[in-house]
Amino acid sequence: MTIAIEVNGLVKVYSGKVRALDGVNLKVKAGDVFALLGPNGSGKTTLMRILTTQFKPTSGEASIFGLDVIRRDAEVRKVISYVPQEMSVWTDISGYENLLIYAKIYGLPSTGRTKVIREALEGMGLDSVADNLVKTYSGGMIRRLEMACAMLIRPRILFLDEPTLGLDPTARKVVWEKLVSFKKEFDTTVFFNTHYMDEADIYSDEIAIIDRGRMVKFGTADELKHSIKKEVIQFILTNHIVAENVLKMIRSMDFVSYVIISNSELNVVVKDAETALPVVMEILRNEGVSVKKISMTRPTLDDVFLKYAGAISLQGGGIREIKQIRSMSGKGYI
Repeated sequence: MTIAIEVNGLVKVYSGKVRALDGVNLKVKAGDVFALLGPNGSGKTTLMRILTTQFKPTSGEASIFGLDVIRRDAEVRKVISYVPQEMSVWTDISGYENLLIYAKIYGLPSTGRTKVIREALEGMGLDSVADNLVKTYSGGMIRRLEMACAMLIRPRILFLDEPTLGLDPTARKVVWEKLVSFKKEFDTTVFFNTHYMDEADIYSDEIAIIDRGRMVKFGTADELKHSIKKEVIQFILTNHIVAENVLKMIRSMDFVSYVIISNSELNVVVKDAETALPVVMEILRNEGVSVKKISMTRPTLDDVFLKYAGAISLQGGGIREIKQIRSMSGKGYI
């Protein structure tokens, strides 16, 4: 197994006061799509900008395919690309001209440069509008153009900071379809931040949750959802009456967290719905309780996020520090 990104004890302190990263440890496997989730100001962008050699950490280590991001930053930049939250293309020139500028910045040889640019545009579905001014593009098209610019060098790692922020669902889907296609073709590792839980759920191989500069949970989407250990089985009953002794029997089961009954709805919150369902059904059947319909609700990634990073801190952080954090965040530092 090749490790694409490795981080050990990474700390970043701004102005000697604001601790944006607080001892981050992280490993990302080569070829994976890795999602980093966290509240605003949790350190997501700071971590990404250290990994892309833009910021230096206060302490700790970080490497890209074994290359230290501080001591070997020039080598790191040859194997990565980065798409920031902020717009990174010029709107008063064409899509093709934007890629031409980036191709020169990246040092792509003039021989074959046009072919590489056309392939990048085609790969992002922009070949038909390549010669149009970018200011005529939709938001989704602009985001795809920015990714086409980043993909010119066919990076080993593609860093994406909120890749579909502000896009409608259709545009988000198109962007991800293009990203997945590029990843498969070139075996690129994708590291992205997002506030869209569905994107992390659908597209990522692994997920990390960061809160207040610390990694609080790692795993696949399924592993994270399973860690909640609370699923709901809903029974729609034929009548509204369930004897108290029946409810007591259900509550006494080890795998049952609690029971809620309202009119004809009986909701049983359990650790594992598949294990609990036949047992609860047997109790209801034996006690003559008729059931019309059964449904199960499993935890979502939103539930996971709220559990591990959803709390609002009421400790520390006076007005001065809050203003400083907001200032840093506004400049893209956090």
